[in-house]
Amino acid sequence: MLHHVEIYVSDLHRSTAFWGWLLTELGYEQYQKWEQGISWKYGATYLVFVQTERRYLDIPFHRKRTGLNHLAFHAASREQIDTIIDKLQEKGISILYADRHPLAGGSNHYAVYFEDPDRIKVELVAPE
Repeated sequence: MLHHVEIYVSDLHRSTAFWGWLLTELGYEQYQKWEQGISWKYGATYLVFVQTERRYLDIPFHRKRTGLNHLAFHAASREQIDTIIDKLQEKGISILYADRHPLAGGSNHYAVYFEDPDRIKVELVAPE
């Protein structure tokens, strides 16, 4: 079982706003908060977001480089995904693969793909 994932972000305030609403929608609860970071927990697993030190901000994240490509989360239902889609659109967050949405992952894979403020791809998948 995964214990936790820690992600360094370029702007903690923007990332907190983005991840806070999304993770809350998925059933996570805020777990820890300190000046340079915040975390949300679901069961025994938690996600941590930490402000990157200024001296390391010179090269921005890109999911096509070596390292993390995306984070995928379970949705409770297709309806929950549709609700998230509405909220993404209200927030002006672009849906990736819009031309193939919501079946961009295949004919039996109902999902939505989008990016966080640092362009980390996020996938939300409905049960089959």
